[in-house]
Amino acid sequence: MNLPVNHFKRALAAGQSQIGLWCSLSSHYAIEAVAGAGFDWLLLDMEHSPNDLESLVAQLQAAAAYPTSSVVRVPWNDKVTIKRVLDIGAQTLLIPYVQNADEARAAVAATRYPPAGIRGVGGMTRATRFGRIKDYATSAQDELCVLVQVETEEALGHIEAIAAVDGIDGMFIGPADLHASMGYVGEVANPKVLPVIDEALRRIRKAGKAPGILTTDDALIRRFIDAGSLFTAVGVDLATLARGVDQLAARYK
Repeated sequence: MNLPVNHFKRALAAGQSQIGLWCSLSSHYAIEAVAGAGFDWLLLDMEHSPNDLESLVAQLQAAAAYPTSSVVRVPWNDKVTIKRVLDIGAQTLLIPYVQNADEARAAVAATRYPPAGIRGVGGMTRATRFGRIKDYATSAQDELCVLVQVETEEALGHIEAIAAVDGIDGMFIGPADLHASMGYVGEVANPKVLPVIDEALRRIRKAGKAPGILTTDDALIRRFIDAGSLFTAVGVDLATLARGVDQLAARYK
């Protein structure tokens, strides 16, 4: 049995724009409902959602039947969490709050087996198709995609150094945290911050890595793609549900 191909990683490497949906509902049933919509990727969130490992594996299984890539955001740059998420079959990780090259190297090391890293070796995992992928330990890194979040003023100052870390495939601008870092907490589109985001996306692209971002504003979606974003989340499942039912209730109440 062969290792599954990471189409998302290959698309980013080829410079192909990938449009995604941010998923926070933490439900395999909800993932199955949205997986057929036609998005290139779905972000399965563990940082700001009630997702745990058992609910996550069910979501990966639900999405696997559809031509969309799953990107898992782990709750922190933590080697134990990363190991467990990889073992259940995630191939693309988004790792929050990476501030510098040392933290980026630690993130990559957590995804690599020795001697290249520190990932613990487990043979009978979903990632190995329960032992059926015989060369998994030596080939897994070929299909793993490591994305790190750059979401503070400090981190922006280290974009080029982070991008130079071997094994980093892409860098995601966290707009809410970046706004907070710059003194605009609760905002996501302050006119003083937007040019900073534009420039960060350009710098990441110039450094040879894939830039990404989340926004639900149509004008900003187009602006950020024009600035270089290659993996762009254009909606949030929870917000789509909440605002949809708000509108429905308001129509009749």
